[in-house]
Amino acid sequence: MFSKSKINEPGPKAGTSDKPATPDTAKPAGDFQAAAAKPKPPASVLSSDLHIKGNLKTTGDILIEGQVEGDIRAHLLTVGEGATIKGEVMADDVVVNGRVVGRVRGLKVRLTSSARVEGDIIHKTIAIESGAHFEGSVQRQDDPISKTGPATAKPAAGKPDAKA
Repeated sequence: MFSKSKINEPGPKAGTSDKPATPDTAKPAGDFQAAAAKPKPPASVLSSDLHIKGNLKTTGDILIEGQVEGDIRAHLLTVGEGATIKGEVMADDVVVNGRVVGRVRGLKVRLTSSARVEGDIIHKTIAIESGAHFEGSVQRQDDPISKTGPATAKPAAGKPDAKA
């Protein structure tokens, strides 16, 4: 009565392959549903009474409400209004509501009206709301997450390094 449509399946589109699909090469529908059913884990939360000295690294999301003295690396990093971070922050998405003393690196960086940042921001896109406090420099890079930056950049072509 019903047949499975090939429109939304990955792979070659209808009419682009010389060979017709055979039952042993088609992927069963159950495999796709099982892979899609795996839920994304919730964000890790560091509560306001927590004080951490050391670096944090995760591939997931993290919400900081307490104090961190060290570098942080995450996928999505949210700095709560009462939070203070002293160290480098690096994430795909960075949302600062609290205080950061140190460099901020992110593909998307957002400083809300309650943000207080003392340090450089290296970003691909940035949004700074009215009322945010920021002291430092801002630099746009296509890949701000990579460790290469102005200090490790190669000299311009045709200009040799000056040696004393």
